[in-house]
Amino acid sequence: MLDAEDIALFRESIKGTKKLTQNTFVPPRTVNVKKKAEIREIREKQDTLFYFSDEYEPLLNDESAVKYLREGEDSYILKQLRRGDFSPELFLDLHGLTREQAKQELAALIQACESEHVYCASIMTGYGTYTLKRQIPRWLVQHPKVRALHQAPKEWGGEAAILVLLDV
Repeated sequence: MLDAEDIALFRESIKGTKKLTQNTFVPPRTVNVKKKAEIREIREKQDTLFYFSDEYEPLLNDESAVKYLREGEDSYILKQLRRGDFSPELFLDLHGLTREQAKQELAALIQACESEHVYCASIMTGYGTYTLKRQIPRWLVQHPKVRALHQAPKEWGGEAAILVLLDV
């Protein structure tokens, strides 16, 4: 509690000032949930793209069927992929796309698999100049969510497609 002397001192120090009127209203800041979700989705897509380097050269055998198994995974998974035991739930067709477009679509596919909890996807590379057919596995082996990949069996596209098993 203030004593009379302190109150008098305060009144003496503010003598000659005007009282301020508060006539402005500052509305509370609203968060645009939709815009925030879009920004998060773009960031996640960019994060996924981060894994795809064009300079990285994994030890893949270009002569035989395309195949890769992440270290620590059961080798039986490759046999299952080759036989078609896993049915792809998402399909990505890269026919007619440039390398950069294909890289964007690949990142979007992995993101979609993760958000939809899809563990097996098929990527149609086609035959063409074999540019994408050779590059797609090199990009995929760099991503930490990719457990295994193998050239698709005939019913899922054969030599023109790759089956990917993801850790979702």
